[in-house]
Amino acid sequence: MPKVKTNSGAKKRFKLTGTGKIKRKHAFHSHILTKKTTKQKRNLVHATVVVSADEARIKALLNA
Repeated sequence: MPKVKTNSGAKKRFKLTGTGKIKRKHAFHSHILTKKTTKQKRNLVHATVVVSADEARIKALLNA
């Protein structure tokens, strides 16, 4: 049986934590930042955990 490839886009966007959760970055923090408030931009900096409803789909992409 052949090896299953990891999805290239997913491996760049998600990281597994030690407890098995999936970390992700926030969207909307790459450009057009002038119209966004300082508070909004500051809150977009921090990484967060993927919602449990999407966790199974992303783990399938990562083969984790």
